[in-house]
Amino acid sequence: MRIDEQHVTEPGLVVLDVTAADEDTIHEVMEGLQQLSATSGITPVWRTPGEAGVRARVYAVTRRPSSPN
Repeated sequence: MRIDEQHVTEPGLVVLDVTAADEDTIHEVMEGLQQLSATSGITPVWRTPGEAGVRARVYAVTRRPSSPN
């Protein structure tokens, strides 16, 4: 799967490919990431024939908002 350039155009933007044993686990991980950072939320999950587990792609912002001085 190709990463679109718009998702990594500046520092602090990341694309995470997540692999887990099952859909429940991968949804739990995406929910946890969403609580830590601004993310694309729960994204579609897919399986790749011949490979173990399920996969999902999450887009996230790692930079924190500036706090007022």
